[in-house]
Amino acid sequence: MIQLLLQVGFTLLVVLLLMWGLARVIRRPMGLRGNEALAVLGSQQVGRGAAVAVVRVADRALILGITDTEVSLLAEHDLDAFLTDPSEEHIPVDLDGSELPGRHPAGGRLHGSALSPRTWISAVDFLRERTARPERTARR
Repeated sequence: MIQLLLQVGFTLLVVLLLMWGLARVIRRPMGLRGNEALAVLGSQQVGRGAAVAVVRVADRALILGITDTEVSLLAEHDLDAFLTDPSEEHIPVDLDGSELPGRHPAGGRLHGSALSPRTWISAVDFLRERTARPERTARR
């Protein structure tokens, strides 16, 4: 019995290792290594089935429009405009004590979200106003 369990466990381990190895080989792009002349610098979804992507090709940046049926060149730009150092994008924050980082100025972190109790109270009040029957002043 123990020999059978060891045999099944070993076979399962071999099958899982083969699947893991094949998944690693399939994920790796053929012919391209990590730092070659072609790389996607960024992309943004702009609609259902449509996106804009910035692709580095050699020393140029191509701005591509991508849909379900085609890829079209929108513009070509210098690569330096898209390669920025993260330290250059630092935005200083003035903390005078009135506004803490991570807090919404009008309320807490949940202000305006679906998790906020205030949002649910205002939604119920709105629905109550929409569904309430007007009082009749004259009865017949």
